[in-house]
Amino acid sequence: MPNEPPRVQLSRRQLLKRAGLVGAAAIATPIGTLVPSTSVAQSTARAQTAVGRAQALETLTAAEAETLEAITARLIPTDANGPGAVEAQAARYIDRALGGALASSHDAYRSGLAAIDSYARMSKGSPFAQLPAADQDAVLRDMEANVASGFVPDASTFFNLVRAHTIQGTFCDPFYGGNAEFVGWELVGYPGVRLAVTANDQRLDPRLVPIHQSAYDYAMFSRKRPARASIQPERTPWRRT
Repeated sequence: MPNEPPRVQLSRRQLLKRAGLVGAAAIATPIGTLVPSTSVAQSTARAQTAVGRAQALETLTAAEAETLEAITARLIPTDANGPGAVEAQAARYIDRALGGALASSHDAYRSGLAAIDSYARMSKGSPFAQLPAADQDAVLRDMEANVASGFVPDASTFFNLVRAHTIQGTFCDPFYGGNAEFVGWELVGYPGVRLAVTANDQRLDPRLVPIHQSAYDYAMFSRKRPARASIQPERTPWRRT
């Protein structure tokens, strides 16, 4: 739009640092502000390579996983300052969670990933994962603005769903399949899970030594894998006897 104020170009890393660890889970920045132009080829190539060497899929098909990983690569891209969603294996987190805690979203992913490929073919001439990064960003902008067609219930709903889960997969506890090698925690400067906080820790000394350890590595937490989502039987209301 001619009268629209110029958008400030910030790197994805700057945005995440401003938000902090908690705020990173609620970032809603337009796609165009996230990607420095120097990272375009690198992040796309890494997304395609990572799919080729991916671990066994649990929920998605190979084609669906390829499309999903290409999307996550553009939402939180690799840049000159550090890794992104591909290195964090956010797509693996989503694939795994769709068989468990996020099972209610499985149908939305199945139809949404098919719709984004269909829209990419119609508007850009190729499936989403095969498009240049600039065209991928254009497709994602159309989804975010809710002008992309073929989505149920609509494009922006699916865009927001994938963005939320990509953020989860990048910054979650590695136990859940994302944040591989703790790259998400390092990105936002989170020093890791601590059961005891020393006086020095409370001073928030910037030189805190990171603890690269899942919460589930501690004996007090159960390492039992979350069960697949299911309808729970109705409970009888508690009454005092």
